[in-house]
Amino acid sequence: MAEKEDGKHRILVVDDDADVVETIKMAISDLGQPISTANNGLRALELCGQEDPDIIILDLMLPNRGGFQVLQKIKGNRQMKGKRPLVCMVTGNEGMMHKKFAEQLGVDEYLRKPFPMTHLVDIVQEFIEKLDAGIEDAK
Repeated sequence: MAEKEDGKHRILVVDDDADVVETIKMAISDLGQPISTANNGLRALELCGQEDPDIIILDLMLPNRGGFQVLQKIKGNRQMKGKRPLVCMVTGNEGMMHKKFAEQLGVDEYLRKPFPMTHLVDIVQEFIEKLDAGIEDAK
């Protein structure tokens, strides 16, 4: 596993749309945290094992393991809600069933696309503040 940079929280952005990944990266880069990216579910899980991210921005619809499968692997169940890594799921799906299922799997935030990028930045900033305050590590 990669070493944590002093005082920094690793962020993983997972989306199969390269433009979305770049837009999110640009929006959150001012927060000063190291950012990695993945364009499918298998790569996201690989990076979770290698880099131990603190925050994950996760698309629901992904090739090679969907967002729910990735979320289930890294969070497990709702008892993990609020534990590291903190996960914000983003999706274009409108249904409430998707949100409820994500909540059962332990998602920390759930955003429907399109959303104001400033809202996502605020969520990531809140996650950083929670981590700085010493959220109990789930690992």
